Amino acid sequence: MIAEIGHFSLVLSLFLSLVQAIVPLWGGMKGDVRLMNMAFFTSFGQFFFTLFAFFCLVGAYIFSDFSVLNVWQNSHSAKPLFYKISGVWGNHEGSMLLWGLVLSFWGCLFSLFSAHLPLRLRADVLSVQGAIGVAFFLFILFTSNPFLRLETVPFDGEGLSSVLQDPALAIHPPLLYMGYVGFSLAFSFAVAALIEGRIDAAWALWVRPWTLLAWLFLTGGIAMGSWWAYYELGWGGWWFWDPVENASLMPWLTGTALLHSAVVMEKRGALKIWTILLAILTFSLSLLGTFLVRSGILTSVHSFAVDPARGLFILFILGFFTGGSLILFLWRAPLLQQGGLFAPISREGALVVNNLFLLSSTATVLIGTFYPLLLDQLTGTKISVGPPFFNLTFGPLMCILLVLLPFGPMLPWKRGDILGVAQRLVFVAFFSILGAALLVWIKGGGPLWALSGLGLGLWLVSGAFFEVLWRIKFFRGSPGESWIRFKSLPRSSLGTMCAHAGVGITVLGVFAMVLWQEEHLAVMSPGDKVEIAGYDLYFEGTALRKKENYTERVGFFKLREGGVLKADIEASRRSYVMPRETMSEVGLSSFLAGDLYVVLGEMHGDGDFVVRVYANPLVNFIWLGAVLMIIGGLFSFSDKRLHSGILRHFFKRVWGRLYEMVTLFTLALFFLVSAPVPGNGAIASLEYEEVFDDPLLEARARSLSRQIRCVVCQNQSIAGSGADIARAMRFRVRERLRKGDSDGEVLNHFAERYGDFILLRPSVKGNTLFLWFFPPFILIFGACLVWILSRRYSPVVNDGETGELTPDEADRVRTLLEERLPS
Repeated sequence: MIAEIGHFSLVLSLFLSLVQAIVPLWGGMKGDVRLMNMAFFTSFGQFFFTLFAFFCLVGAYIFSDFSVLNVWQNSHSAKPLFYKISGVWGNHEGSMLLWGLVLSFWGCLFSLFSAHLPLRLRADVLSVQGAIGVAFFLFILFTSNPFLRLETVPFDGEGLSSVLQDPALAIHPPLLYMGYVGFSLAFSFAVAALIEGRIDAAWALWVRPWTLLAWLFLTGGIAMGSWWAYYELGWGGWWFWDPVENASLMPWLTGTALLHSAVVMEKRGALKIWTILLAILTFSLSLLGTFLVRSGILTSVHSFAVDPARGLFILFILGFFTGGSLILFLWRAPLLQQGGLFAPISREGALVVNNLFLLSSTATVLIGTFYPLLLDQLTGTKISVGPPFFNLTFGPLMCILLVLLPFGPMLPWKRGDILGVAQRLVFVAFFSILGAALLVWIKGGGPLWALSGLGLGLWLVSGAFFEVLWRIKFFRGSPGESWIRFKSLPRSSLGTMCAHAGVGITVLGVFAMVLWQEEHLAVMSPGDKVEIAGYDLYFEGTALRKKENYTERVGFFKLREGGVLKADIEASRRSYVMPRETMSEVGLSSFLAGDLYVVLGEMHGDGDFVVRVYANPLVNFIWLGAVLMIIGGLFSFSDKRLHSGILRHFFKRVWGRLYEMVTLFTLALFFLVSAPVPGNGAIASLEYEEVFDDPLLEARARSLSRQIRCVVCQNQSIAGSGADIARAMRFRVRERLRKGDSDGEVLNHFAERYGDFILLRPSVKGNTLFLWFFPPFILIFGACLVWILSRRYSPVVNDGETGELTPDEADRVRTLLEERLPS
């Protein structure tokens, strides 16, 4: 009966969404206050019934009601209670119900804290939210109903994939959905403003806190997913440029651009067109991510469904809302007047350049993700696009943006002096280069680009702090004056400092991993030792251990430095009951300076085990930087200028408690990533492989393996795959190198045997020219467009020229003079 009640609750949610989409919009057109107020009640009702339906599905999982098809497919009686609950959204149908719940939650939250907004705008925003709800509740009920019954009730379920049985993945999807769906409010604000035909600085002030809140959740979701991929997938990495990872990155990039654009619109009344388009684009990319995960057009460890009919439905939703909003935009575009004028060298200009690079980077990720799919459909030619392509295209764009980042906050509004800002930042540049050189010296050297990458991270961190120190006159005034100015700083300034410094810390972690990650593969017996990164790792032996839903063979290791015990590490191989899968449990010893990462492979002979060990320096900086970005976002969100009415009073009451919670959370997360952490690894097996004695030859072999696609893992390279064919391909790479082949000859050998599809970096040919030349083209095109517009709207008059007044301006000046002259 619980399934039928849940299904009926979804039907009621659909009905209330339909009322919410039509009635308030009609009331706004007619000026009927009662009809517009209907949006408030329907949003609450929609959230209540969706939440009730969600609890019904959770109850079916908890009590193992295998008469429900969704429960039978994704649960098992032996599964722990925590994973029974998290399994609700570990599948397509349940995750879509979570999507609908989050959508209704955002609508309800907006109803609660929007009493200060104009009633017409409030009704229109909730009406658009209702229309989105109609589309997704129809999708759930007709293609993805989680409450379908089985005619014959099975004895037990098929179980949840062992990869998904992890605490981080239980938290990751809800955070990600809160970000994805949260951007629907920015979209609804944009459409509502276009419907009403009124877009001004007040609109930007109203939309900013909601956009910022969604951005915070999406940042947390991406960081949590990256952390999960690091210790769960067992490949020693943190980002794999998987298409589904790209799907979450794209709305994050445009959402970041939207936040910066809204600041310009609020402060100067400029960039109205850009802000509206970014709001539409960000939510459209969120819908596109949903399509990627659920359409079945790609193979990924993150994807849910393989039903093309569902993908077609989501594609229709994407086309309807994106296309409809763009048509409305074209209709209303003449009403969007240019706001405050500014010179190209100004804080507004810096934010425009920031948005230009963010959008160019988004376009690069978008074309790299979809071009292989389009090429396959149009010509039947298969190519693969992986990390080598994105590193060569996306990487330079972001590096240029990050170099320019500290300049923006130092520039004044309207018109600035770039030379003066550069002179102030000389000390920051000197400190960054000196710090990077010191790090390279401590680590024993590295290439020139290593110095540049580490210097870039330090440049961002020191630049963020220097900007605040300059604003409080730390170098130019008394300590008392500096303290007074610091206390009067708006919280958004502190938030900007934390967020930019967080980006710098993440950059430091990324470059340290790329530069100094060490990997060692060995066959170990009890008592054997591996030396890596100045540590000695001793293998103590193994033991069997039985848990509720799996049995594991645990390997015990001791980590010593200079004979001193640093940590005890456990790595294991788990055999799950349902589904019957064998996974590798990663052993981690985490410190602030880096991780030692151990993967236990299969047993060979009498007690010999294949062990893969990674030394990952500063890897925890990647997630510490993300935490600092979130803290910066919370500081900005707490700025009283962003809130008014009921939201301001609410935030005033809870800010003290929230600040304490954020501080405790930060400290807890810091200790969490600085202490030994276990994790699951998805390596199916590790076999003994030859390791070249020549370090240069070994480095070439590993580099080439990272450029060749695994035909089993699809979006990953053969470097970390445990598939049999991947091991055979790695052996062939080393065989060709032993014969004296160059790197190009090895890659050509694989391309001739398997086709260009096998290479993760597509070669430059006729059918890939667009792929390679699109990123610089879009950047150059955008730069030219920005330059033309800046010349058109610049308030600066050329030296030596006198601007002549128009007849209307001359009449206005004459009238003003006559009013001031005595009669």
